[in-house]
Amino acid sequence: MAITVQAAADPTPTPPTPLEAKRPAASVAAPQPKAATPGNAKVDAKKAGKKDEKPKILARDLFGKAQSAADLAPRSIGWYAKGCLAGGVHLADAGPDWQTMRPSRNRAWGHPKLIALLKRLASESKKDGWPGLLVGDISQPRGGPMTTGHASHQVGLDADIWLTPMPNRILTRKEREDIQATTMLDKTSLAVDPKVFTPAHVALIKRAASYPQVERVFVHPAIKKALCQAAGKDRAWLYKVRPIWGHYYHFHIRINCPNGGCEAQPPVKGDDGCGKEVTDWLKSVEASLKKPEPKPGVKIVPDSERRRITMDQLPAECKVVLSSPAARQPADEAMAATPTGSTKK
Repeated sequence: MAITVQAAADPTPTPPTPLEAKRPAASVAAPQPKAATPGNAKVDAKKAGKKDEKPKILARDLFGKAQSAADLAPRSIGWYAKGCLAGGVHLADAGPDWQTMRPSRNRAWGHPKLIALLKRLASESKKDGWPGLLVGDISQPRGGPMTTGHASHQVGLDADIWLTPMPNRILTRKEREDIQATTMLDKTSLAVDPKVFTPAHVALIKRAASYPQVERVFVHPAIKKALCQAAGKDRAWLYKVRPIWGHYYHFHIRINCPNGGCEAQPPVKGDDGCGKEVTDWLKSVEASLKKPEPKPGVKIVPDSERRRITMDQLPAECKVVLSSPAARQPADEAMAATPTGSTKK
């Protein structure tokens, strides 16, 4: 972490110029101060203010460097998009029913209750014909804002699950870094591809939404529409499933606040979202597709104010989380016994 040190005023007098050094001391006239004017005073005040300002250290730069969980009792602190995680638990790289993706990001940490729910979903989804979960980002070891990607996922209560079925073998680390997820959309990007998005996908999302502790399931608007069409008469679970930008290759589950100190997700209002809401979302997606593409080689990286959170904007307890010693992570009993890259029996 870079520490800004403000230099003290230099007490050493400025040496005379060569011309002044040749003159007798008495002949060197003291510089006369300029007459103050209202305009000059304002300019000088702005300059002084800029000199006194210290560069802001963003919370994402601090939390992004944490490699292990804080040695504290498990606790989610703050809001999903402005908080941190104490006592986080790491989801093993591979288990009997799941594998974590993009391990180099070190974002497979969460509140123990979320980790337990992910393992439960991985196991129970097999009843629906789903072979196992490929788990994307959960949270950083101590939560907090991320250097890239999500604005949420800060308190260990959010998780991304790929809509690509898990293969019948343990992927190598390189494969888990490089394999690309499968989009569920057709060429229009306004509807799902029926050859890719299957009844098994519907059953998996429905099961995730059925758990009482799950507050939201976020999906692409086209996937939401497909779920509405496939739901049949059992539609209660659709209320939790809401459309959002992106999320065409994975879905995002968010569980409720399990302890004091974290802000609860507001309850769902209105209907199941299968009418005007999803229609309006698809219109917005269609409009966005008509915007001109950026020039080749130009990468636009949004950096909105909500991504530029400083430590002072987070709950005070997050400073304790960040400064706490690292916890010893126990070996996960569910770690796959088969070596990386081998075929599951």
